[in-house]
Amino acid sequence: MRLLKDALARRAMAVIAALPGLLVLFIVIGLFLRSKAILGVEPLSRFLFSSAWSPMKGEFGLLPFIAGTMWVTLTALALAVPVSILTAIYLSEYAPRWARRAAQPVIDLLAGLPSVVYGAWGVILVVPFVGNVLAPLAGVYSSGYSILAGGIILAIMTFPTIIHVTLEVFASVPRALREASLSLGATKWETTRHVVLRKGAQGILAASVLGFSRALGETMAVLMVVGNVPSVPRSLFDPGYPLPALIANNYGEMMSIPRYDAALMMAALVLMLIVLAFNVLARGILIRVERKVR
Repeated sequence: MRLLKDALARRAMAVIAALPGLLVLFIVIGLFLRSKAILGVEPLSRFLFSSAWSPMKGEFGLLPFIAGTMWVTLTALALAVPVSILTAIYLSEYAPRWARRAAQPVIDLLAGLPSVVYGAWGVILVVPFVGNVLAPLAGVYSSGYSILAGGIILAIMTFPTIIHVTLEVFASVPRALREASLSLGATKWETTRHVVLRKGAQGILAASVLGFSRALGETMAVLMVVGNVPSVPRSLFDPGYPLPALIANNYGEMMSIPRYDAALMMAALVLMLIVLAFNVLARGILIRVERKVR
């Protein structure tokens, strides 16, 4: 009876451990089945690489939305990752204890704010700042509702995720390694750069991946500041229309237009595949980093 219970427990835990992977598979299959209607009408290449979006005419090109998603997300990461890592370095290696204690609730507050609050703040402050200050400095015209505005909002929203994970990574680096480096005559910055950052490279990459996933899936805040114009952006000051905003804005209208439902389901599937592809790529980079560190 004891052996039987042990075998049953082992198999039950194996099934439970497999559930997350199966859930991802079920989501992909479900989205694919719901989007099959539009794939039978036009080829996938035209659906993905066409810029024409006119549901009333039966045109469902996703290129502007894919481009808008990548523009906003990469802009957010370019702004968020360096600032977050430098903040984590300061809090972990240089800041006094009172500064770390004071910064912790502020970071937690940023993580807990609803996205609509970020969006409203972006409309009030970030959009005018981009339209009236940054665009004239760059010599272009912009209404302020742009890729850059969405990127700034997303960068601020991803700060807590990247900072928290990076701080945990730095805390896991043994104190003995720091002391050994300092005892050999290295400065504080040299120790941070060659010991802490080198040992924490895997975790920093993981933090960036988490931030990327958060930025890709964000809807409300970006929807409010990015402009929602279905055209391929050509600069940071152009408006965009990311995939999450497309789905959120138009899902209520899908029942009245043929194949609209299938088009939006295909957009959701494309978004999910982009996230999966990036995570697989990041995992490959992480494996290479591990080998180099060893």
